[in-house]
Amino acid sequence: MFRRFSHLLGPVRNTRFYSQLLAATRESPAANSTAHQAVEVRYPYFLRRNSRGSLPVYTDVRNGGTKHLVLIRNVEGQITALANELQQSLFKHGSPEASRLKVETIGQRHLVLTGGRWKNDVMKWLMTKGF
Repeated sequence: MFRRFSHLLGPVRNTRFYSQLLAATRESPAANSTAHQAVEVRYPYFLRRNSRGSLPVYTDVRNGGTKHLVLIRNVEGQITALANELQQSLFKHGSPEASRLKVETIGQRHLVLTGGRWKNDVMKWLMTKGF
């Protein structure tokens, strides 16, 4: 049955994602021999990289260019912990940027930051956290 439709499916290829490639390079041969490995959990939330290896941080411009939003998508775990940590530690306390920053959660997996063009700041902050 599959032979008749194989031309519709296209070529099948093995795709390795960015996180899988990092895991393969970080593992040592001794670690591969053990069946169960301990997983270190540092934060109550996790951001999985997309298939191209980028962090899921995006910008959105609305109202004719007057409103800039930074979107963080697909947060796994406690999204409120990430929102609180971003609010407290992205900018220095008392700075003008910290007073303009507003963080909202949408649903259970998405964050929206309003108040400025902060995509690069958020990306650097997430990379220093190890994501």
